[in-house]
Amino acid sequence: MAYASALLRDPARTYREIDLAGRTAAADGPALVQLLYEELTQALRVAAWAADNRQFATRSERVTRATAILFALEANLDFERGGDVSRTLARFYAGCRRQVVDASIGTDGEPFRAVAAELEEIAAAWRMARAA
Repeated sequence: MAYASALLRDPARTYREIDLAGRTAAADGPALVQLLYEELTQALRVAAWAADNRQFATRSERVTRATAILFALEANLDFERGGDVSRTLARFYAGCRRQVVDASIGTDGEPFRAVAAELEEIAAAWRMARAA
């Protein structure tokens, strides 16, 4: 019954969660990383919109999601096999988290869009590497 109640409260959110669950169920490790990048950049873009439009609850929710994804990406780095690349990505993710948290107290969406753009570059490189 809780599922039906959640669906009635926010059908769009419920749909996104079901869609995400469906996409993750059949995904391998690299596909999951790619999916995390997609979810992360989407969360940041929505946070930017919310900041610009003073939708503080939405901004807070998306900032929480973005920082959780950044933590997940960092926690799953393989420092033994990844070496310098893993260390560089760890520093990058930590920097992104700082930028997102700093931006979360303002009303300017640009910092969120800037972080999203940086992450989209890495996501594009990740897609190219997977396709090769």
